[in-house]
Amino acid sequence: MGDLAKIFKAYDVRGVVPDELDEPTAEAVGAAFVEVTGAESVVVAHDMRESSPPLAEAFIRGARSRGADVVHAGLGSTDLLYYASGSLGLPGVMFTASHNPARYNGMKMCRSGAVPIGGDSGLTEIRDRAAELVGATAAPGGSVIEKDLLTGYADHLRTLVDLRGIRPLKVVVDAGNGMGGHTVPAVFEGLPIDLLPLYFELDGSFPNHEANPLEPQNLVDLQRAVVDNDADLGLAFDGDADRCWVIDERGESVSPSAVTALVAVRELAKYPGATIIHNLITSLGVPEIVREHGGVPERTRVGHSFIKAEMARTGAVFGGEHSAHYYFRDFWFADSGMLAAMHVLAALGEQERPLSEVVEVYSRYHASGEVNSAVSDQAEALRRVREAFAGRGEFDELDGLTVSGPDWWFNLRASNTEPLLRLNAEAADESKMTAIRDEVLAIVGKVSE
Repeated sequence: MGDLAKIFKAYDVRGVVPDELDEPTAEAVGAAFVEVTGAESVVVAHDMRESSPPLAEAFIRGARSRGADVVHAGLGSTDLLYYASGSLGLPGVMFTASHNPARYNGMKMCRSGAVPIGGDSGLTEIRDRAAELVGATAAPGGSVIEKDLLTGYADHLRTLVDLRGIRPLKVVVDAGNGMGGHTVPAVFEGLPIDLLPLYFELDGSFPNHEANPLEPQNLVDLQRAVVDNDADLGLAFDGDADRCWVIDERGESVSPSAVTALVAVRELAKYPGATIIHNLITSLGVPEIVREHGGVPERTRVGHSFIKAEMARTGAVFGGEHSAHYYFRDFWFADSGMLAAMHVLAALGEQERPLSEVVEVYSRYHASGEVNSAVSDQAEALRRVREAFAGRGEFDELDGLTVSGPDWWFNLRASNTEPLLRLNAEAADESKMTAIRDEVLAIVGKVSE
C-alpha cells in the first residue's frame, strides 16, 4: 500500500512508484474520488510514464466500483485533460508527475469545468476516504468508453488563437520526451509552421534531459538548435506539457514575465478593460503594461490555486506566473502552455520583426531569477532582512516578505516543501538589482552558517 499522508500535497497527488504510490492506492483514490465528488461519470487521461497506464487503470477500477462511468482519454497532456473536463462537463483526473524524475507519478484532479481540487476544496476528504478504502475491493458497476480527444483539443485551441494567416515560421520544439511530442504535431498540423522536433519520442525515462524548462541546463539543446537552424523561435515544454518556455531567434530565453505581458496585451485587445492576474514575483513591467493598455492588474500570491481563485473571483481573462504557467478564462480558467505558445506565434507571425524585438517592449527591468538558499531558521533570516531594510522601502507580507523601493523590489519567501528561502529581486538598473540581491543573500547566508 502507498503512503497516502505523504503523497497527498496541497494541490495534487505525487510520489515515488511503487513505494509511495501503487495500484491498490490508485484504486482506492478512484473510489474515494467518486464518493467525494458525487460524480456519475469521470474522464481520465495519463502521460507517457511507464507507470501511468497501470495506475490509471487501477483508478478506473476504483471509480467504476462506485458506479461511475469512465471516459478513458488515454495519452494526453494536462491541458488536454482540462479541455476534456471543460468540454464534456465532467470531473477529471490526469496521471502525471509533471517535470519530476521518472520514478515519480501522481494525479491532478479537477471538478467539472476544470475547476481545480486542492487541499481546501476536496483533496483532503479524498485522501481520508481513500485511506479507509484501500483493499476494499468491489465489483465494477460503471462502464468504460475509450475516447480520442486529441483532435477536439487541437481544434478548440485553434479557435482561440487563429494562426492560419501568420507568415511562415520555423519553430524548434523541445518536448523533452514528454507529452508535447504528442500534442504539438496535432495543434500545428496544417499551419504555416516549419516544425523542427527535438525529443518527441514519448519516453517517461527522460533519456535526453529532464522535462523541466525552468532549469537552464535543460534548455541548452533547444538554444543550440534554434541558432544552428536559423529558426524564428524555440519552445520547450515540461513533462505533461502544461508549461511552456520560449527561446528567441538568438537562442536567448524570453522571461515568463515578458510572455505574460505580451499575452495580456493580446487578450486586452479582445476584452478591453479586463482584469489580468499576475503573481507577486512577476516583473513590475507586467502591471505597468496592463494599465497602459487599459486593463486592471490584480496581484496574487505564488501558486496556481491562488491564481485560479482570483481569476474566478474577478472574472479575469488571463493570468501569468513566473514559472511559465499561463491561465485563460476562455480555457475554463485553466492553464495551457500550448495556448500561451500560440499567442507568441501569433504575435510574431502577424508582423516581420524578429522575436527579440517583439518582446523587447515587454522587458523593462533586470531580474535576478529565483535564487534558493538552504536555511534552517527561516524566521530568523526574514527578521534580519526586515531589520536591515527598515526605512528603505515599503514592506508587504502577502507572501513572504516583499520590500519595494522607487525602482527596485525583492521578495523573500519560504518554500512550502523544503527548508529553503526563495529570493527574487528586480530593478530598473542591473547593478542596482545585483547589489540588492547580494545584500539579501549575504544576510540570509549568515543565518545558515
